[in-house]
Amino acid sequence: MPTSASLAGTDAPAEPGRFGLTIGPVLYHWPRQALMDFYAEAVETPADTIVIGEVVCARRRELRLPDWLALGADLAAAGKTVVLAAQALIETEADLRLLERQAEQTDFAVEAADASALHLLAERVPLVLGPHLNIYSRAALVEHAALGAGMGLGRWVAPVELPLDDIAAINPAADPVCTPAGAPVQTEAWAFGRVPLAFSARCFTARHHHLPKDQCGFRCIEDPDGLAMDTSEARAFLVLNGTQTQSAAVQCLLGEREALRAAGVSRLRLSPCARGFARVVEDFHAVANQGAKAAERLASWAALGVPGPFANGYARRRAGMEWSVTA
Repeated sequence: MPTSASLAGTDAPAEPGRFGLTIGPVLYHWPRQALMDFYAEAVETPADTIVIGEVVCARRRELRLPDWLALGADLAAAGKTVVLAAQALIETEADLRLLERQAEQTDFAVEAADASALHLLAERVPLVLGPHLNIYSRAALVEHAALGAGMGLGRWVAPVELPLDDIAAINPAADPVCTPAGAPVQTEAWAFGRVPLAFSARCFTARHHHLPKDQCGFRCIEDPDGLAMDTSEARAFLVLNGTQTQSAAVQCLLGEREALRAAGVSRLRLSPCARGFARVVEDFHAVANQGAKAAERLASWAALGVPGPFANGYARRRAGMEWSVTA
């Protein structure tokens, strides 16, 4: 039975009126030292939860599971709630063994990224329902919430392209979905970061370099924020990140505080970028929890190297790449 204090924090609701901030897993292939430097900086941010682990590609081995567990212990000792991220595509026996080892550890909750992995994880480790599980209805959330009956379910991360009014209909603050133990399921929204649109068994970064996937040379390590693709009209379109395809636009809900609150969202997911990310976390805390103006904070990001362009169309039931600042 897990006994770590970090697990207890997984189920804790955000303080009333305050948004919890979650630093999502690093989706890109960063060198080991860059990862360690990133998490050393993350400890100093206002984020209360950090999700760690490799989600995109099993070939990326800068940190292996024992390294992630040791890092998680350090982050938990620094006061952060730590969640282990499971790989999005389970393709091989080695992938399955890694998932099995994540289910056997007793220190941290696991964020499920693949529906087929849920039944292996359920009843063995506290769960977070990740954004790639395709939960698009209240009935589906009720069904998934039951999977964590024995070990606890902390929260649901809404699919990245779900409008806020749909999130409100699925898990409203006034009538939330509850676990079998009666605990309300928290809703976390993808508030910052390039939107992960698809995963594939093929590696498009390797194909771009005319390399077979198994002999890729880890070329994605050359692109710390992914490899940008433009349309034939030279308009930013997509970003290649190994087996993952992302939007070129960075979803940014910094100006959506009241709409997020009305939708029953209590936690904001901030997906890491290579530069300026600590400032992004600080600014989300300032705007969401302290009433600072979003437009003023946004104006400084470009000079810090924070990638763009920004978008918030999905949240408003519009084209995903659309963007407008509200506050």
